[in-house]
Amino acid sequence: MVDVSASHDRPATASDYFALLKPRVMSLVVFTALAGYVAAPGAGDWVLGFAAILAIAVGAGASGALNMWFDADIDAVMTRTRARPVPSGRVAREEALMLGLILSGLSVLTMQLAAGAFAAALLAFTIFFYAVVYTMWLKRSTPQSIVIGGLAGALPPAIAWAAKTGALSLNPMILVAIIFMWTPPHFWSLSLLQKRDYAAAKVPMLPVARGTAVTRAHIFVYSALLAPLGLAPLMTGLGHGLYGAVAAVGGAAFVVLAWRVLGSKAGDGDKDADKPARRLFGFSIFYLFALFAALMIERGFGL
Repeated sequence: MVDVSASHDRPATASDYFALLKPRVMSLVVFTALAGYVAAPGAGDWVLGFAAILAIAVGAGASGALNMWFDADIDAVMTRTRARPVPSGRVAREEALMLGLILSGLSVLTMQLAAGAFAAALLAFTIFFYAVVYTMWLKRSTPQSIVIGGLAGALPPAIAWAAKTGALSLNPMILVAIIFMWTPPHFWSLSLLQKRDYAAAKVPMLPVARGTAVTRAHIFVYSALLAPLGLAPLMTGLGHGLYGAVAAVGGAAFVVLAWRVLGSKAGDGDKDADKPARRLFGFSIFYLFALFAALMIERGFGL
């Protein structure tokens, strides 16, 4: 067992506590939530809307802090995460836990005041699902953790939709489904690059538990399913011309890059062979941002 409570030469700073919130993950959560809010019908109250999006951002940060508290032993082993505030010793695990719990309560309370009980309940469920179901259970027990646990990262557009309208419908669930289907190829392409770290940390990520060839095949299958799913908003009238063009071109590019991963030896130990997985991982982030940006531009500007 790695000692993650050891002291560190540099004391904690404000940036260390901010890093506990996983700001890069938070930025994607906020962006998809904002797109969901803009796309939802009705004018909405933008003061209350801002409070709702802020609550989602704080809830995402709370989930990140709770994740870093519980996963400190794993983070200390993995090269990608060992410099994080808790495993490096700059922030005590207890502080990460308290920060996560306090922010969780504040985010749900803020959502309750701004948007009502339904949106607050969805936010509370999302925090619980990520921190408890995914982090504490699925991640250490099954190679399908990314598939099931991806629900937590997929829900923010639906939470924002509910905050604006007080209800859910088919359209926000399509947005949830897109992110849910996007998460496995996005994260598995990264896990191919980090296979040794996951093996050292004894995390049964798919490349460790089932092998790299199976992982590459799974990446392609999920990517092939994601591409047409990305076009679904056209069928319901949620998306229009701009969105359709981005979804079609982006989805096709996603499948091509996944096909290259399938035909590669990514994850087998050769850095040059890892390039297709690295390209897919980078493009997947761009794809999701572009998809939701197109939706937000259309709905926000009435195109």
